[in-house]
Amino acid sequence: MRTQRPLIRATWVATGLAVLLTLSGCGGGEEAEAPQKLSETEHNKADVAFATDMIQHHAQAMAMVDLTMDRKLDPEVQELADEIRAAQSPEIETMSSWLQEWGEEVPSTMRDHVNGGHEGHGDEDSSMSDSMEGMDADMPGMMSAEDMDALESASDAEFQDMWLEMMIEHHEGAVEMSESQQDEGRFKPAVDLAGTIIETQSTEIDTMEKILG
Repeated sequence: MRTQRPLIRATWVATGLAVLLTLSGCGGGEEAEAPQKLSETEHNKADVAFATDMIQHHAQAMAMVDLTMDRKLDPEVQELADEIRAAQSPEIETMSSWLQEWGEEVPSTMRDHVNGGHEGHGDEDSSMSDSMEGMDADMPGMMSAEDMDALESASDAEFQDMWLEMMIEHHEGAVEMSESQQDEGRFKPAVDLAGTIIETQSTEIDTMEKILG
C-alpha cells in the first residue's frame, strides 16, 4: 500500500494542474472574445466604414436591379428584383442619415452616375464603366466595370442567369461585410441592420440558387 501512495499523489497533482490550466485557458478565451459593447447613441470607425461601404454596395445592387427593366424575366426573378429594390433603397436612406448625423461624408454611388448618364442619353457602351469611376470595387462581392458592362449588354437569353449568378456573389459579399460589422461595430442600430442584411440576403441567396437549379 505504501508504495502506491506516491503514485496516487502524483496523479492527483497532475489532474489538479490540468484542471487549473483548462480553467485558465477558458478564462483567457472568454476575455479575448468579449463582444463589443453596443450603444444606442455612440458610434466608432467600424460603424462609419460599414455605412459608407454598404451604401455603395447596395447602390450597385440597385443598379443591377435597374438593368432588369424592359427585360423578360421569370415571375419569381421579377419578384426577387422587386424585393431587393424595396429592401435596399430604404436601407441606403437610413445609412445616409447616420453619416450626416455623424458629420461624415455621404459617398457618391454608381447609381447616381448611371441615372445621370441615362437622363443625358450618353454613350450606352460606356455608361456602366463611367459610373464605376471613384467607386471602391475591392469590397466583397462588388462587380467590376467589365462585369456590369457585360450584364448590361447581355442578350435576353443570357441575362437572367448572369444576373442571378452575379447577384448571388454580390449578396455573399454583403453578408460578409455585415458579419464584420456585427463583430466590430458599436452603434446598435447599425449592428441590428447588419443582422437584418444577413438574414434577408441569405434567404435571397437560397432562392436564387434554387431558381438556377
